[in-house]
Amino acid sequence: MDRAHVWPHVPRSWLLFEDDDLLCVDKPPGVSSQAADPSNPDDLVTRLKLFLAERGDDPYLGVHQRLDRDTSGVVVFARRRAANAALAAQFEGRSVAKTYVACVVGWPVSRSRRTLRDALKSGVGGRIHVASRRSPDVKAAVTDVKVLERRGDRTMLELSLKTGRTHQARVQLAHAGAAIAGDEEYGGVAAPRLLLHARNLALRHPASGAAARFTAPVPADFARWLSGQDDGGAVYDDRDRLDQALRAAVDRRWVLGRGDGSPRTTTAFRLVNEEGDALPRLAVDVYGSWLVAQFYGDNGPWSDLARRERVLDRLTALGFDGVYLKVRPKQSNALDEGRREQLAPRRAVRGVDAPPELEVLEEGLPLVVRLGDGLSTGIFLDQRANRRRVRELATGKRVANLFAYTCAFTLAAAVGGARSTVSVDVSVPALERGRAALGRAGVLAEGRHAFVADDAFAWLARSARRGDRFDFVILDPPSYSTSKRGRFVAETDYAELAAAALGVVAPGGRLLACTNHRGITPSRFRRILFDACRLAGRDVVQLKDLALLADFPVRPGGQPNTKSALLTVGP
Repeated sequence: MDRAHVWPHVPRSWLLFEDDDLLCVDKPPGVSSQAADPSNPDDLVTRLKLFLAERGDDPYLGVHQRLDRDTSGVVVFARRRAANAALAAQFEGRSVAKTYVACVVGWPVSRSRRTLRDALKSGVGGRIHVASRRSPDVKAAVTDVKVLERRGDRTMLELSLKTGRTHQARVQLAHAGAAIAGDEEYGGVAAPRLLLHARNLALRHPASGAAARFTAPVPADFARWLSGQDDGGAVYDDRDRLDQALRAAVDRRWVLGRGDGSPRTTTAFRLVNEEGDALPRLAVDVYGSWLVAQFYGDNGPWSDLARRERVLDRLTALGFDGVYLKVRPKQSNALDEGRREQLAPRRAVRGVDAPPELEVLEEGLPLVVRLGDGLSTGIFLDQRANRRRVRELATGKRVANLFAYTCAFTLAAAVGGARSTVSVDVSVPALERGRAALGRAGVLAEGRHAFVADDAFAWLARSARRGDRFDFVILDPPSYSTSKRGRFVAETDYAELAAAALGVVAPGGRLLACTNHRGITPSRFRRILFDACRLAGRDVVQLKDLALLADFPVRPGGQPNTKSALLTVGP
């Protein structure tokens, strides 16, 4: 597999114009204009500089324009310092003409043209809002609006921005009662993405002075949304549209895909996350040079098997060594062995097989997965950030890992310098894989790490009776499970389980609580955890919601599958 081929610094399709003085690109949605997080430099400027350096050119770029991460379209840069001053003068003097296209609901039928004149002000958390012109620190915003096309209550607008304020078009349209579709922050209706696109940019060439106009074609998903053809399943019937969606998902994981060869390199992560990447009921994970495609349910988009085969073909075309298949029915715990083999073949369904035990890296932590071992691989990729937290917080701590599975959390704690660990799971083979993982990493110190094959509820009850206490307890149960104690359903039983876990947390200790039950929202999860604290009679010093991973995006207005919180209990 050639990672530079799968993840080029800048795909050629982004380039609109280039000469000695200017570089103009069509920025896709999901790519930041400039890095907000220096530790995660996946922004447009960083990628362009690497692209220029890779081909032996001066990587200098004069930056005068930004688009929001989820806004697509024209961005222009100066290529030389001599051209930079002339370009800067045009942007500062507002002689650069910028035209956008937006899709909205709520634009009045009677208004085919309108000029929006508002005073904008930054509020709490940097959120922009319309304020009184007499308010201090306001900035004037002027936008000319023209209706391009209307279908029912949906309208496509052309926007000519006469000023260049932060979130100008988004705030002004929302204030006018027609928030941009997909704009969760300012109240837009649901859409596959933020439907705002910088279509045209006109200026004077900084060297010749000649008029120059750069155009990025309006993305096809704008017209599909306008006509009501935004049913997610249809993406699988159009090869070009499917390729476009997959390519966009790949581009968003550029910083993970290319890696940097540092000790914190990651080679296992999510490539496609269902509706978050506009590909419903499809998840695709990267494990080194292989992909694992997960199709959720055998109804909906997958009632037509040709769609599934088409997805596998297009994934193969991305350039990985092989693709494994996992079809996830609604209930998978009662499947017989023959059915499991049909839904999760042992061998790759495209390309070549991976080694039976494949080592991948997670921020430098070595983990072994089995891609052909049923519906699971041995690791849950959505817990990468939580394993990093455990690694950082476990130093010198007594750690209990409940529902440990193959003990990836335990490995993180041990590598982070935990004083001792206990891993609890009903599966002996899973625990043995965990023990082997600690051995491979050289952290299986004698007497410091225990592996207990038991039901978590039963183990918690015994530990509480003995007075065992732990500085750090990790609670990541399945959404549904069955044991000798009975059936566990996270939606109804999580509070009781979390209360039992809190019963063995030492004074001042922490509980990392997680759930991937789709029916539990983040706000409800917080309520469940507060209920657990009351049941356990424990005071909470802090309950901190933990952020999502960038490779697990959710659709605008959607809810994440995985919810995590870090609780610190009182003394």
